[in-house]
Amino acid sequence: MGRYTGPKGRINRRLGVNVYESNGAIKALDRKEYPPGMHKRRKKPTNYGLGLAEKQKIKFYYGLRDRQLNRYFAKARSMKGNTGEQLMVICERRLDNVVRRAGLASTRPQARQGIVHRHFQLNGVTVNKPGIMVRPGDVITLRKRPNVETLYKNIREGLTLPQTDWINYDDGSYSAVVTTIPSFSDVGLQVDVNQVVAFLSR
Repeated sequence: MGRYTGPKGRINRRLGVNVYESNGAIKALDRKEYPPGMHKRRKKPTNYGLGLAEKQKIKFYYGLRDRQLNRYFAKARSMKGNTGEQLMVICERRLDNVVRRAGLASTRPQARQGIVHRHFQLNGVTVNKPGIMVRPGDVITLRKRPNVETLYKNIREGLTLPQTDWINYDDGSYSAVVTTIPSFSDVGLQVDVNQVVAFLSR
């Protein structure tokens, strides 16, 4: 799957939210809270534009392509409950997001790269697919390699993450256990899910 490799600060400024968590991208939004480009007087956004912006937040935050997001949306529509909330829970259950939320990586792109490079194991099996959906009871661990352990020890030391109720992290063994399915209230991204559902239903 392809991924966005352009200037992350521009995306944060365009959407007005820190969907990318690298220091440079966060500072870009802090320094310039207006969108990038020639700063002329902007027209009032249309309903289509508002829906597109909300969809883009999800897309960049979780590192998805349109086809993958549409597949998640189709799955969410077949589930009981609010479709928008179910969509966000599906995204939140991705393995790369769980690695990030557990504090084993400083950003989602870093978590995704670590998984692709086979740095992590899921229930004792080495995996390389960032989009795996975790389930309650799943255990995520680092591979027992000195270079891998040193790398993620340094990453962990520089992070201060809020406690995540649905993930238990063991600092001694660098492992995380998924205790339950996350709820919509566990999602860290501020997004209008109703706008997203309306946009993706077109």
